[in-house]
Amino acid sequence: MWKDQLAPSLDDFARLAREAFDALPDPFRSLAGDVVIRVDDFADDEVLAGFGMEDPFELTGLYHGVDIGLRDSMGPAADPSRIFLYRRPILDEWCERGDVGLSEIIAHVLIHEIGHHFGLDDDQIHHIEDEAD
Repeated sequence: MWKDQLAPSLDDFARLAREAFDALPDPFRSLAGDVVIRVDDFADDEVLAGFGMEDPFELTGLYHGVDIGLRDSMGPAADPSRIFLYRRPILDEWCERGDVGLSEIIAHVLIHEIGHHFGLDDDQIHHIEDEAD
């Protein structure tokens, strides 16, 4: 049955991420509108080292940029904020869990990283996620 199936490609992930972004309620989508979404197989060694990680499967996503609360409207324009989604760790989590669809995991990681764009830290994001469950 699965002999002819291929793992979702980087382009497939980008499409699923775009669908998840487009499904966000308008106020959130508008505030996150300038974020560039990028899909890579893994975080690079420099990023992993910055988090003290050796296993590239530990990191499923990353926000890189100045959150909207810290931007100075009168100062120089900030570089575009970027959200990185890491395909292989997300696929690994999807396979390990087996109880949730790939689109849902991609959406979850994307929304988590958008939370950082809004200025939330991991503890605040986890608290919101716990309240939503």
